Formats: sequence, C-alpha cells, structure tokens
Amino acid sequence: MSRQVRRDEQQSRYEMVIDDQVAGFADYVDQADLRMFPHTVTSMQFRGQGVAGEVVKVALDDARSEGKKVVPACSYVADYIDRHPEYADLLS
Repeated sequence: MSRQVRRDEQQSRYEMVIDDQVAGFADYVDQADLRMFPHTVTSMQFRGQGVAGEVVKVALDDARSEGKKVVPACSYVADYIDRHPEYADLLS
C-alpha cells in the first residue's frame, strides 16, 4: 500500500493519496503571510488510519518553511496544534 501526502496548488489543498485514491485532504487559503485552513476531510473507508494527522503535519511544515502564520479555522487543525505544541508558534 503506497501512501503519499501531496500539495495540489490548483485546488488549494493538501491530499493524502493511498494507492492512487484521495483518502483525505485539508483545504487552505493564502492571504499575504497567512495560511487559513478552513476544512479537513477524511474519506469514510480511511478513517482511523492517521490520514488527517499526516496531511495536517505536512501542511503545517510547509506553512512554516514558507514563513506563513496559520489560522486554524478547521477544528481538526486547531486540535492538532493543541496536541502538538511544537506548532503553536505558527498561530497568527
């Protein structure tokens, strides 16, 4: 089983692809030096497999490397940052 998180800039989202199928994604909206995450989705058959967590980790790492602050409008992203305080510095 192959798993990969990729950034789809045309759809403004990070996606987890498992065996050529999108298993989950996190939408984002960039505004200057801010990146807002309004929505995170995991397909029903992939829930409980850590998909959303892997997607959000990659998305937050990218935001950091691009010098962006994060607005976690999605409750999953906000909860992820609460559980992983190493990302707290990204909050706007």
